[in-house]
Amino acid sequence: MVATTAARDRQRIDKWLFFSRAVKSRSLAAKLVVAGRVRINRDKAAQASDMVKPGDVLTITLERRIFVWKVLNPGVRRGPAEEARTLYEDISPPPAPKGEAPPDAIPALREAGSGRPTKKERRQTDRLLGED
Repeated sequence: MVATTAARDRQRIDKWLFFSRAVKSRSLAAKLVVAGRVRINRDKAAQASDMVKPGDVLTITLERRIFVWKVLNPGVRRGPAEEARTLYEDISPPPAPKGEAPPDAIPALREAGSGRPTKKERRQTDRLLGED
């Protein structure tokens, strides 16, 4: 039985993640997919057997990083890193500089030094409320 070209262009998501070196093993790739950390064209991948094809956009959440990769080719094997980079195009947004808050974040509204009350301040509050 000869596979059609459309069937040959499609590949299981767990195999593709393994071939692209996103994860170290195919079983880890399957766990990543089942945990809901992989999206195919903005839809959560439900199972490791979901298929990807060239042109699909994958959003992968690994540890504290988010990768957005466009699938260029199906993988044939888990080869060297140079070969793995030919499978996708990285279209991830650039990471925010460390120590700098995002521009749309609301700054914390708190007076300097107004953290937890001291023992003296707690006693004054207790006296004010009549809880001596």
